[in-house]
Amino acid sequence: MPREIARAQAAACRVETGKGFRLADFSTRGAVEDLPREAAERLLREGTKRLAELQDRLAAQDRHALFVIFQAMDAAGKDGAIKHVFSGVNPQGCTVHSFKAPGPEELSQDFLRRHVARLPARGQIGIHNRSWYEEVLIARVHPAVLARQGLPEEVVTPRIWDERLEDIAAFERYLARQGVVVLKFFLHLSREEQRERFLSRIDRPEKNWKLDASDVAERRHWDAYQQAYEAAIRATAAPHAPWYVVPADRKWLTRLLVVEAVVEALEAIDPHYPRLDAEGLARLHAARTALRNEAD
Repeated sequence: MPREIARAQAAACRVETGKGFRLADFSTRGAVEDLPREAAERLLREGTKRLAELQDRLAAQDRHALFVIFQAMDAAGKDGAIKHVFSGVNPQGCTVHSFKAPGPEELSQDFLRRHVARLPARGQIGIHNRSWYEEVLIARVHPAVLARQGLPEEVVTPRIWDERLEDIAAFERYLARQGVVVLKFFLHLSREEQRERFLSRIDRPEKNWKLDASDVAERRHWDAYQQAYEAAIRATAAPHAPWYVVPADRKWLTRLLVVEAVVEALEAIDPHYPRLDAEGLARLHAARTALRNEAD
């Protein structure tokens, strides 16, 4: 029963079409009364084990790739979700990239380029902690960020955000057509919970490094960011590249819903170990005979 509840909650977070989407319709806490924390933590352990098994088969089959994007406000728990959900996977088959503000060389390139360069190969899981969506979020909220990109004046029009979202949606459709499974997670944090987590980072010396004064200053733009996220999800949610608006006020629930969504996506692919044809099996039997003869 708890597994079915977790799957149902993960499914409720899934957004496949932007029509009528409103961020306010999604809870930041989730239906925790239906899923005790102890049961959720047990399911998370089981989910990470299942994920490791599916990753092994994904790598062996070498046909699909899984591309996972995490977006969120500061302190929503992206790092923790990545750490706990993917803790059991083989490092050889998984890459994680955490994107900071672009440097001078990256600013001279198109906004997709640095992310495209780090996409997963077939058989791999690729995780982007922040992504090309930053270019329709922080760049939208702070005009100075867009100004630093040195774009020609004729392309910086009021339609630039719609155009960038069109380009992102088109590229994600392209990825799906190449066998890349695209999953996008928005960890939906409340403003009050962010405040509490910021205070915890200040009060605990071992967490001081995780908070910068600029993070607190960004809270002044909370509503603008919420509107930007809503616009991004509305414009790019699709069956082949769904968003998951995951409640983030309770980290243990966030992590469980993420692992359930990832496992379900891999199970839909149903990767399997390659099966040898008759000729291949014959070669293996011959090799086994030769190895056994060596012992004689």
